[in-house]
Amino acid sequence: MEAQTVVLIVGAGPAGLATAACLTQINIPYVIVEREDCSASLWRNRAYDRLKLHLAKEFCELPHMSYPADAPTYIPKDQFVKYLVNYIECFNIRPKYQTAIESCSYDEGRKCWLSNARDMTTSMVVRYTSRFLVVASGENSAVNIPIIPGLHEFVGEVIHSSRYKSGASYSGKNVLTVGCGNSGMEIAYDLASHGANTSIVIHSPVQVVTKEIIRLGMTLSQHKPLDVVDDLLVRLSNFGFGDLSRHGIVRPKVGPLLLKDKTGKSAVIDVGTITLIKNDTIQVHGDISKIKENIVEFEDRKEIMFDAIVFATGYKSTANTWLKNGESMLNDDGMPKQKFPNHWKGANELYCAGLAKRGLAGIAMDAKNIANDILSSYHA
Repeated sequence: MEAQTVVLIVGAGPAGLATAACLTQINIPYVIVEREDCSASLWRNRAYDRLKLHLAKEFCELPHMSYPADAPTYIPKDQFVKYLVNYIECFNIRPKYQTAIESCSYDEGRKCWLSNARDMTTSMVVRYTSRFLVVASGENSAVNIPIIPGLHEFVGEVIHSSRYKSGASYSGKNVLTVGCGNSGMEIAYDLASHGANTSIVIHSPVQVVTKEIIRLGMTLSQHKPLDVVDDLLVRLSNFGFGDLSRHGIVRPKVGPLLLKDKTGKSAVIDVGTITLIKNDTIQVHGDISKIKENIVEFEDRKEIMFDAIVFATGYKSTANTWLKNGESMLNDDGMPKQKFPNHWKGANELYCAGLAKRGLAGIAMDAKNIANDILSSYHA
């Protein structure tokens, strides 16, 4: 079966939805396909219960639609999902769910993208012909669990953070969280709050801030250089948290905003984890050396028995598994070759949205840029 469209958008997470909304605003026809059975499946199905948007709502809006006036400053997961449902209705976005892209390749002769999409309910394959192709399948397509000697022998429970919901079922158990980003730190806090004997692996330098500090920084950065703002943020954080090095937490030399700008790595926005680390409710460990049955050995040779391990070690892009002519835009890891803010466009009318590690604000920028660029080419 064959079908034609002007733009094919792969992925109906926030990036794909934002791009669809921007195209709707300028009357550009598109088709949006999604392999899951719903939009924003990461937020609906793979996020822990207590999750809130880590940044204030003014930095987390998708294009052309604000949050309700009575929405809290930091939006809970369920309210964000409701916002996305309203967003879909507002812009009449109709994703083709359970439709998995198997391959996309560029036809030089016809100057178009040929994309094979399989309906996962009927196994029927539809070949889409489109002038423009938008990769919006996200940074979080597949879970990333590091290779650790003996992990396959661990006799307890091993899960990725995408399957973690609440610490309620872990009360009284010894649980190790691996990963010291926002998810790992918050999951450790949630586990400890539910009575689990909680440990966390912190193996690299990390910037720790409060939500108020990062909100101030993002506001000031619109008017002041990042290094000047960072200097203030680090001073405020040091004043608020004190010296964390004796608790196993070392700050990187680069401030939180420049760190995000240069590497895409976010500062940790503390939800109370640091207090629990300071009073030894949560134990901090370095890298894991090996695992044997239910015993985890750390790099300092300390051995501890655990009932469960939660890997908050992030995700990876899978775009390279189906995108056959994306060399102009994506590297071998399926991420943009060009640095922000020039990452979103490749050759042959190829675009990506939501791959810049800039959160929802970055997604909004990508969607607007892509729609405007398509509009200028569409009428050329």
